[in-house]
Amino acid sequence: MDTSPGSSPDGDPVAQVSIIVIAHNEQAHVRAAVSSALCQGPTVHEVIAVDDASTDATVAVLARIAATDTRLRVLRREQNSGGCGTPRNDGLIAATGRYVMFLDGDDVLAEGAVAKLLAAAHTNDADVAIGACVRRELPEGRDVPWQPRLFRTARTLPDPEAEPGLIRDTLCVNKLYTRDFLTQHAIRFPEGAFRYEDFVFSARVLAAGPRCTLITDTVYVWHVRREAARPSLSLDRGAVTNWEARLRAHRESVDVLEGGGRPVLARAARTKFLDHDLRMYLRELHTHHEGYRSDWWRLTREYLSSFSEREIEAARAPSRWCARVVLAAEEPTDLTRLTELAARPARLIPPYTRRDGRAVWTPSLPQVELDGILAKPLHRLPVTVTAEPEPGRRSNLVITLHDLYGRLASATPRSVVVDVFRRTSPGLSFQLTGELVARPQDGTWRADLPFDVREFADGLTSAGRSAAWDLRVTVRFDDGRKVSAVPRLPERRMPRRVLLTRRGLLLLQPYRTTSGDLAIRVAWGLRGAVEVAVGRLRRFLRR
Repeated sequence: MDTSPGSSPDGDPVAQVSIIVIAHNEQAHVRAAVSSALCQGPTVHEVIAVDDASTDATVAVLARIAATDTRLRVLRREQNSGGCGTPRNDGLIAATGRYVMFLDGDDVLAEGAVAKLLAAAHTNDADVAIGACVRRELPEGRDVPWQPRLFRTARTLPDPEAEPGLIRDTLCVNKLYTRDFLTQHAIRFPEGAFRYEDFVFSARVLAAGPRCTLITDTVYVWHVRREAARPSLSLDRGAVTNWEARLRAHRESVDVLEGGGRPVLARAARTKFLDHDLRMYLRELHTHHEGYRSDWWRLTREYLSSFSEREIEAARAPSRWCARVVLAAEEPTDLTRLTELAARPARLIPPYTRRDGRAVWTPSLPQVELDGILAKPLHRLPVTVTAEPEPGRRSNLVITLHDLYGRLASATPRSVVVDVFRRTSPGLSFQLTGELVARPQDGTWRADLPFDVREFADGLTSAGRSAAWDLRVTVRFDDGRKVSAVPRLPERRMPRRVLLTRRGLLLLQPYRTTSGDLAIRVAWGLRGAVEVAVGRLRRFLRR
């Protein structure tokens, strides 16, 4: 049996990769997932589909595919494991290829992904080859890059601590692993009903010190179905047990890195928790009931108390300010303000409190200093812009820019540009421009921007008669500097407007996103209004 480099265990000099697909009740999606693996070409030695005791037709779908392609092997568990780790481990045990990859049964591999990763692994003698991933929002089809900064340039790292940012890519599915490396270091996933098992698996891989190579190509498409009847484990955040599971996985990941003598990566993992996990859940905290909020606050304070001041200081300014507020307040407080500070980009809404010359959170929490805000470059300030649409026969968008500890006033805001773009088709956009007028009495500047409501209807067809539009504001200053922000909508409810145009009735509904951003939903006629109503009902039922 030839097991030399360039050969698989069965002697095939090309086919070297085992792709492990896991599925539980994925009859609607598993065919696309497995097909995306089999279509990778001759580099694929085998596809191992592990069915985690599905109760639907998943196994039947897999059996039909296996009957047409002998590279597909189907393993079936008799009892559901409750998580993703156990079926992936089953696939690892069964794999015979020189390399292994993982694929979830509701996602797909990008075309040519395996060949590109395999070429990078061979060329750079790497234990792990890593490619870019996109989160595809469905049904819209909008792609959001995952950790894009990590994949701007191709490079090879002889040791993972040369790039601490690797810790932010907690996915296991956008990577090609040398199977001998995983076996030599006894690297497996946590077993059973363990959520966020990727965190721990990825930490175990990095702790073992692999030689890693990164490519800029997209290799994995992560399908995000927010309106699915059965949300994925990562999207099922309705109960505080989800946060408990995330804390457990993160805590164990840090322990693995520290135990493996990887202090740089352990610190980076804690920073990532503040910059990513904490802010993501804070953005949603106000949408949960009081009991959830209290439990979440208690659990988070307990975990943050284990962080050193050095670790908190290493996080970005909005993240460390959020952490300090949670640590300083025994009960949930200032949730609206925290929600908007945790948004991306961050917004710091009034009040802007000073104490002994320092910028502090509020009069009630003066111990929380907003360190650095008085010296930050202008373009990095968490600027707040409020936008209030006044649709009608003569439509107007009222823009209000709030000063921030005198930083904006000293630069003299002059004008504003508002880019309005359709969420699912960013290329479809238009601009509004206007001059800012100072209002010294309340430390703000205002601009009134007329707009044509018909611009929002562009691109709507009989196939899709409703759409959401997002806005981004750019403020220009006297000295040529610029500041960009996503405008917020005041918390009061904005009335929807039904307008009569030459094309018929147009429904215009300004609304606040979870992060407090202004968005505008537009619909044509009765069919469009029904699309909007159905969407609202789905979002309500998911709460």
